[in-house]
Amino acid sequence: MEKKLTYRDAGVDIDAGNYSVSLIKDSVKATYRPEVLGDLGGFGGLFALQSAKYKEPVLVSGTDGVGTKLRLAFMLDKHDTIGQDAVAMCVNDILVQGAEPLFFLDYLAVGKLLPEQVASVVKGVAGACRESGCALIGGETAEMHGFYPEGEYDIAGFAVGVVEKSKIITSERVQEGDVLLGLPSSGLHSNGFSLVRKICFEVKGFKGDEYIDELGRTIGEELLTPTRLYPRVCLPLIEKFAIHGMAHITGGGFYDNIPRALPEGMGVEVDAGAWSVPPIFRLLQSWGNVDWKEMYRTFNMGIGMVILAAPDEAKKIGAALSAAGEPYYTMGRVVKGEHAVTIKGGVFHE
Repeated sequence: MEKKLTYRDAGVDIDAGNYSVSLIKDSVKATYRPEVLGDLGGFGGLFALQSAKYKEPVLVSGTDGVGTKLRLAFMLDKHDTIGQDAVAMCVNDILVQGAEPLFFLDYLAVGKLLPEQVASVVKGVAGACRESGCALIGGETAEMHGFYPEGEYDIAGFAVGVVEKSKIITSERVQEGDVLLGLPSSGLHSNGFSLVRKICFEVKGFKGDEYIDELGRTIGEELLTPTRLYPRVCLPLIEKFAIHGMAHITGGGFYDNIPRALPEGMGVEVDAGAWSVPPIFRLLQSWGNVDWKEMYRTFNMGIGMVILAAPDEAKKIGAALSAAGEPYYTMGRVVKGEHAVTIKGGVFHE
């Protein structure tokens, strides 16, 4: 008798998908805000915006992925931090326009659905959503047999936030003499990993489990440190102070991201000696013999978020950060001239 084929025979296991949902259900529910309607498993996520809180609410959306940092997760079979990277890359982006993250959705595409692996990734997403104050109201796990190798996957995230129209942060507010305040990163975040992998695994020949004295842990642990989430630190500042601009230091480093917060005819001067560059960046520069300008163009160099404000307001913001136990660095100023970044001092040598 001729065998009857099933979807499982083609490489897609619906039962494994249902089991994955059961493993993540509690983590997802723990992220829910009062505005969330319905339950996990619907065709769409429902969120009732409390419009009475705003005169003119504006929704702000962002989407991003994790990039080739995923290769490290596959190599080390460690998947519990990647979810935070996916959330952070999205919520930090909408934050710079003054938006409070409301809800998040994820898209996870896998070669073979391994329920425990999926649960590890999504629990990381849920934990980051809780920390950012946004609800994980939906997602999609696509089993794409033959498209991705077994054990590998890609993840993308989608965040929606809200800001009062009068509080939107745009480059129009930035003025000559504004001060740049830098908030520390947690490490490499999720940018520049094609260069990181070339240096660490091609040039140095690392396997990932090598202990590095300067780091106080293995190179794999360092590289998989998740991207810092900035909403809980920055939202109170956005609410209380007159912030003129913000820049999330992601791909493109200082040279591409800070100008996005500037109007035409304005540039910034950055004092690279205002903070101590974390060891991982110094090591990568040395191991790969990378020009310092390339380093600041590729990596965050220890600064993940930049706030621009008038000098008096910057002092107040700094005082509020100190009172909250949050480190920051006064790292530069806005100047008239070319719409560009000039970096001097510290380890920087052009």
